[in-house]
Parts: sequence; structure tokens; C-alpha cells
Amino acid sequence: MTTRYLDPRTGDTFPLDVPRWCGPDHAPLLLTPLDGIGRDDIDTATRSLWRYRAALPMGCAAPITMGEGCTPLLARRLHGADALLKCEWFMPTGSFKDRGASVMLSFLRAQGIDAVLEDSSGNGGAAVSAYAAAGGMRATIMAPASTSPAKTVQMRAHGATVELIPGTRQDTSDAAVRRSESIFYASHNWHPFFLHGTKTLAYELWEDLGFRAPDNIIVPCGAGSNVLGCEIGFSELLRARQIERLPRIFAAQPANCAPIARAFLAGDGDAAPAPVLPTIAEGTAIAQPIRLPEILGTLRETRGGAVMLTEQEIGQSVLDLAGTGIYVEPTSAQVAAAFGKLLTSGAIAPDQTTVLVLTGSGLKATPRIAELMGIAL
Repeated sequence: MTTRYLDPRTGDTFPLDVPRWCGPDHAPLLLTPLDGIGRDDIDTATRSLWRYRAALPMGCAAPITMGEGCTPLLARRLHGADALLKCEWFMPTGSFKDRGASVMLSFLRAQGIDAVLEDSSGNGGAAVSAYAAAGGMRATIMAPASTSPAKTVQMRAHGATVELIPGTRQDTSDAAVRRSESIFYASHNWHPFFLHGTKTLAYELWEDLGFRAPDNIIVPCGAGSNVLGCEIGFSELLRARQIERLPRIFAAQPANCAPIARAFLAGDGDAAPAPVLPTIAEGTAIAQPIRLPEILGTLRETRGGAVMLTEQEIGQSVLDLAGTGIYVEPTSAQVAAAFGKLLTSGAIAPDQTTVLVLTGSGLKATPRIAELMGIAL
């Protein structure tokens, strides 16, 4: 069956040969389900996520790649239990978003797109800037004025045009949607090709674990690309009869900006309104995630859940991980704190195989980490 764009809320589909980032009325799109692959389909000679190219939605003879993927999986004992840390910051730009950027921009370039627009609080913009530069494409990045300079400098170094937008992260997203009238919007939050880059995390964990699925995966969650990417990838493996069940997926969010966690924990009722406050976990500060129904569906269908974390819990988790040699930004460190809370509540058991997805390097958040340590820069 030919793969097409899919509006999951209406069931409408659209051909892939026409570049698009959304459906009619700005509906967020997915792709129609793919069959998945088996271990014999892995290109073992390729050391990047492109070893799973047989699982990707359309042919790409010349992908834009810089060795993204194939990240370490490290064992650590945290909160009295064993955990596996998937170190996604071992990527060319220092964050997991290289997976999505590589796949999305490779396919867009194959569709004839040579200039792209992205909005980002940092890591997504850095990834799109780098892969656009590697692929000979032009990039414009809109970022909140409060974004860490370590991230905007990285974007500019890759040759991207960076526009700093006053106000909230949502204000930046709204400005990008308006600008999409004049330049193709290659958004890591909107474009389904990006999700098919992040789904390679599922394939990689399957291979890391000897071709089986973990019991639990805990991911930092802002717009939900890792939640949905893991669901897409593991669902493909289930359809291909490579695994027996889906892992349970848990989303970690800062209590200061937790629309997904609040909605999940409210169950069938409406989440109580909560003010959006600043958070040190800036990569997950998405007040209005566009794929909220799909994310909630994934958390429920996998029998996973959501955890809200205080700023103190997030900050302590940064330092706790650093004390074991793992230096990640606060956004990433949320998963370790969430692991502890899920163990305490009994939602997950110490003897289960639990993967904590660490998404971004601590080098991107040096000023914030210095504040946590009481160090003046």
C-alpha cells in the first residue's frame, strides 16, 4: 500500500509527492501506517539511523546524514533500581532532534524544497540549522527571545537566519505559522517526516536490547515527538511480529508547564486550568501541544502515564545524574526524577527493564546548571 499523509482526526489522506506540513484548516498530519521491518532488513554496514532506511516512508538515494543515531545505552542504578540511560545527546548537534532533522530534511530536499522555516526553543533549531547546512539548504529559525545564547549561537554558526521573538514559546510558534505563507515550514512539531526520524529510536532500542522491547520508556515531553516516535516505531515492530507487545511509555513534564501531564492525570475530565510559569526545563515548555489527543492516546494505549515535576526535583536530578558522570540539560534530567516517582508509586517495578531517554547535553545549559550549583560565571 502506498504511504500517504494522514489526518488522524478525520481519516483523510493526501499524496506524499506534494510537500505539505499540515492538512486543511491547519490539521496536524501523520503518515499512514507502515509495515515495519525485521532484523534482516537492517543495513548493518551503516552506522547511523539510516541503517533502518527500509523502515522509512520513501526512498532517499542521498540522505543528509552526519552519523546521527547509534547512541550509547548505559546502565545506572538510580533511586535504588537499575535503569538504562539512552544517551541521545551523542549526536552531531548535541540532542535527539538530529534524528528527526536528518530524515525530515532529506525527504524535503528530495521533494525539491531548498529553503525552510523552523521555530524552536533551541535544540530543534540547532538541528535544522545544521542539517540544512549539510544539505545545501537555507534555514530561518524563529526562537523565543529568552532562548539560551548557547543554542542561538549554534544556529547562527551553521549559517541560519535567526529571529528572536518577544513573549512566550507559543508566541514564537504562532509567528512561525504566520510566516509559513512565504517559506516552507519544516517544523519539528508539525511535520510527520520528523516523527519518522524519531521513530528510529524505537528500532535502535529494539536492536540494543537483543531484538526485544523494554518494559518501560520514560521521555521528556514538550510537543511529544519522542512519545509519538516511540509509539510509531514499536507499533511497526509489533505489526512485523518482531516484538510481542508495546512498551509502556511515560511522559515527564515540568509542573510549571505540563498540559499533557495535567490532561492525562485528569482522566476523562477536563484538566484544571493552570498558569504557565518559567521552567529550567525549557525544552519541554510547550503550553499548547498541537498533537495533544494523539499523545494522550499513546500514553493510554501503551498503559503508560505522565509525571509532573517541580523545579527543585528537576534541578536535583541534574546534579544527581552529573554525580554519576552523566551531564545533561534540565529538560533531559526530568526522566531520572520521574523514574524515582514512578518507582515510589508502584507504577513501574524495580525488576523491569526501564529506559530513560536523555535528550540533550548539559553543555547547552551551562548558565542554568551553574545557577543550580551556586556558581557565578
